[in-house]
Amino acid sequence: MSDHTMSTIELSIIMPCLNEAETIAVCIQKAQRFLEQSGIVGEVVIGDNGSTDGSQQIATSLGARVVAVPHRGYGNALMGAITGSRGTYVIMGDADDSYDFSRLQPFVDQLRAGYDLVMGNRFLGGIAPGAMPPLHKYLGNPVLTAIGRLFFGGPARDFHCGLRGFNRQSILKLDLRTTGMEFASEMVVKARIARLRVIEVPTTLSPDGRSRPPHLRSWRDGWRHLRFLLLYAPRWLFLLPGVLLMLGGTAVTLWLLPGPRYVFGLALDVHTILYAGMAVLIGFQAVCFWFFSKVFAISEGLLPPDPRLDRMFKYVTLETGLIVGVLMVVGGMAGSIYAVYLWERQSFGPLEPSQMLRTILPAAATLTLGSQIIFASFFLSVLGLRRR
Repeated sequence: MSDHTMSTIELSIIMPCLNEAETIAVCIQKAQRFLEQSGIVGEVVIGDNGSTDGSQQIATSLGARVVAVPHRGYGNALMGAITGSRGTYVIMGDADDSYDFSRLQPFVDQLRAGYDLVMGNRFLGGIAPGAMPPLHKYLGNPVLTAIGRLFFGGPARDFHCGLRGFNRQSILKLDLRTTGMEFASEMVVKARIARLRVIEVPTTLSPDGRSRPPHLRSWRDGWRHLRFLLLYAPRWLFLLPGVLLMLGGTAVTLWLLPGPRYVFGLALDVHTILYAGMAVLIGFQAVCFWFFSKVFAISEGLLPPDPRLDRMFKYVTLETGLIVGVLMVVGGMAGSIYAVYLWERQSFGPLEPSQMLRTILPAAATLTLGSQIIFASFFLSVLGLRRR
């Protein structure tokens, strides 16, 4: 196909395919009918994932173009079709006849209006009885969508709708990498991170037209979606929990240092201080992982540069970390020496645990935390070499 022909194609309608012989024909025919009736110059592209039921032949006989995608996976099939498509805009949808490819005008209108990603919303358009399992309708979709909106914001209220349109070049620039069902989440998340223009339109969902079970595995694929959302939101996964643990652990330790406290008849003593100190150490490790993951993700191009992180690195340097770490190690050693002095005053005999642990536990925690700061500073400096 010549460059001139490629430039005249406005819309590519793409479908991932793995053994969809029962329904692929009706999907292609609906898509072609939409293109014809709307007067849009377009094409239908099938990203075939190695079908063995003749799906490719059916698609070709109907005039669709088949792109062979050897590596299995929903994300792989879609990326193969996207890169092989030639339209300015792309609308993607499953080839199981659950989405109506003859009613795509709202997507085209918003794409022409300049939006980069147009999400379908099945809850607004209507879900036919039996089209979506109750587990997905009342738990999986609402929960994952709520988490996605909390982490990344945006107008999408149906994060996993498989019918969506987008500007082809805008989405290709996102460098989408996931290979499975979480591809749907990656597209929305990266679009939000890149500050693309996103909008949603109502769409409908009909019962799957196939006689076999769907490729989707509820719990496995739900976990993969959740895992992706967490990995792309290190602030929620590492930073906020870490800061809360550190603040809570420090507050509890300071509260209990003078002596035991009683809460609802429960005596809180040095045993609580031990766990409070653990909370501080675990919290600090979580904050370090936030630093590490942010720097690594930016270095690898998984996340865009963060000006706030750049400003922070003006102060969070190797030298600053070493100074703070050494001071804390010295403080922890001083507390330990003081504990030995108290022991010496008792002729190195038995000690009262409740009193001694109030000195030993904070000293040990401070010593450990100082050592972690030193090691983390060196590692963060190594990660920062590539950034610089």
